[in-house]
Amino acid sequence: MANQIENDERKQRGLQIAKMNNQIKRIDANTYLVKSQSNHGEYCVSKDTDEWKCECPDYVFRHVKCKHIFAVEFSVSLRAEVAVRRIEPIENLTECIFCGSSNIVKDGVRHNKHGDIQIFYCKDCSRYFTFNIGFERMKHNPQAITSAMQLYFSGESLRNTMKSLRMLGVEVSHQTVYNWIRKYVSLMKAYVEKLNPNVSDTWRADELWVKIKGDMKYLFALMDDETRFWIAQEVAESKYKHDARKLFQLGVKAIGKKPMTLITDGLPAYHEAYKKEFWTLKSPRTEHIRHITNRGDRNNNKMERFNGEIRDREKTMRGLKKKDTPILSGYQIFHNFIREHEGLEGKTPAEACGIKIEGKNKWITLIQNASCRT
Repeated sequence: MANQIENDERKQRGLQIAKMNNQIKRIDANTYLVKSQSNHGEYCVSKDTDEWKCECPDYVFRHVKCKHIFAVEFSVSLRAEVAVRRIEPIENLTECIFCGSSNIVKDGVRHNKHGDIQIFYCKDCSRYFTFNIGFERMKHNPQAITSAMQLYFSGESLRNTMKSLRMLGVEVSHQTVYNWIRKYVSLMKAYVEKLNPNVSDTWRADELWVKIKGDMKYLFALMDDETRFWIAQEVAESKYKHDARKLFQLGVKAIGKKPMTLITDGLPAYHEAYKKEFWTLKSPRTEHIRHITNRGDRNNNKMERFNGEIRDREKTMRGLKKKDTPILSGYQIFHNFIREHEGLEGKTPAEACGIKIEGKNKWITLIQNASCRT
């Protein structure tokens, strides 16, 4: 009976710690640092197979489940219970696109070789309009356009995408495919930048060289450690002389906070930018881990896997054509919101961050919402 009362007290104290700010620091998915409640130290709580272990005296000497383990368990469960923001496809219009009136009625269907489009009539402004959000005045239907984007960002070249569409009865040139990508990437980019993904407090940064107009450049990328959400990117002329502050500034702007742990390789540019953007005399301080190992979760395997994605895409294109190409922004959208990752149990990084794109065609859902909200 006394043991049960003590266990309940530790559990209650763990819940209080989990609800307090800056008491728990995530190192990786299996390692957390929990501040001591009696001194200025901290205890490492780590998972070995399916069991949490702690360095505190309660766990080490008394072999009981301590308040620090309870705190980590509560912290993990609270994060998992964060409400998912669902972005739904727009299946029906409720307002006139000209005057905003809700006094609209369906008035027939327009037939063409690419399918049927619903026609609406506004009784207030006496104007007709169609239900084709995001694809107005486009010659080809949304399915053909989004199929081209899916094929291209999945690894096909522009010309192979053109040939695949031809087998589906869609006759377009490879330049038309590129024009679609440029138009809709620009539209979606402005929309997704306003979303607020719920990323973890541990970020990773790395760089890889890419060929742009025949010259070697470097793509600097910032990624969330837990959800693999691609937070920010920047193309630089040089690796060692580059100022990485802009990359970190873009990351903070996109997420609305700075990380508690930053993992990079030993490139001096990262540490210089870290000292100027993240380091502070006040607590909590961002920790910069620069010593990547080959074992455990302190390696950079996640970033290397991510770099492999970019490298595969670049090989198909045989290099990028310009520095401000929409291809990199488009692939960032594809990586975050469309592509499912085995390491995330079949989820997209956006879903792991609490943003779920609904609908059978996620491209159409994104384009529709971007058209209405940008």
